[in-house]
Amino acid sequence: MLELKNISYIVDDNGTDKEIIKDVSLKINERFVAITGPNGGGKSTLAKIIAGIYTPTSGRIILDGEDITELSITERARKGISFAFQQPVRFKGLTVKDLITLAAGKEISVAEACAYLSEVGLCARDYINREINASLSGGELKRIEIAMIIARGTKISVFDEPEAGIDLWSFNNLINVFEKMHDNINGSIIIISHQERILNIADKIIVIAGGRLEKIGAKEEILPEMMTASGACKVLTDKTV
Repeated sequence: MLELKNISYIVDDNGTDKEIIKDVSLKINERFVAITGPNGGGKSTLAKIIAGIYTPTSGRIILDGEDITELSITERARKGISFAFQQPVRFKGLTVKDLITLAAGKEISVAEACAYLSEVGLCARDYINREINASLSGGELKRIEIAMIIARGTKISVFDEPEAGIDLWSFNNLINVFEKMHDNINGSIIIISHQERILNIADKIIVIAGGRLEKIGAKEEILPEMMTASGACKVLTDKTV
């Protein structure tokens, strides 16, 4: 279980302290958790605090009873936390198999690497020896990144707006992958998203606005409120992808 205790994050804004995250406390133990809310509300910052990219100004982060607040992103990765960026990194000179092998942390066969690619809906023979460069689309890169996370078998997998910058066809494929991950994962998926289709497969929805925890609960409770409340966080449709 992941627990955030009174997390705050303050940055220097031209000599003035700006509080981005304000005393957020929550527990995550479900398979699939979506964090949503208005732009600039602190969602991505909170995700990066969980991953260890940012260190909170105050508060504690507990993973399975262990305080990991001061651990770096590398140390947290060893503890079982993965982070997928909005724009996956391209690694010139490395092949898809190289990346999946690195993610697995051990030498794996071509057949094993192909199995991970199949998990995310990619035809293995077309991708296994492809270089991670500009020839791959954003949607392909994101699915390869998910294959790496599956290969790692992490306790916590964090995705920051995976729908960003991809077309509708790629988005539909990503939804299929996340639905499959939801059924099979032995840990927790945390996704930062506005997309209704992603929120609709979440076990728990967390709403962050103005740096604060606004709402938290099951999708059956939170999603209808978001769809109908005037002036509330806007849930985007697939047409906006």
